[in-house]
Amino acid sequence: MTIDKSLKVRSGMIRNRNVLTRAERITKLLEADRWKEGDPVLGIPKTRVVKVSLKKKKKVKKEEDAPKDKKKK
Repeated sequence: MTIDKSLKVRSGMIRNRNVLTRAERITKLLEADRWKEGDPVLGIPKTRVVKVSLKKKKKVKKEEDAPKDKKKK
């Protein structure tokens, strides 16, 4: 049986994921001071996944400056 194209790992999963592993969620909670040592691992509060969206840069049209001082005589 073959693997579907959408399930293949491409270069180490660079893009953002919607679901974090339990260890990743605990590290996020530690950074936000919402997790204490000894808290139960099950029933962890939800953590927000921040998605970074890059704005596309507008292309700047370059004006071609033709030499104006060269005139035919």
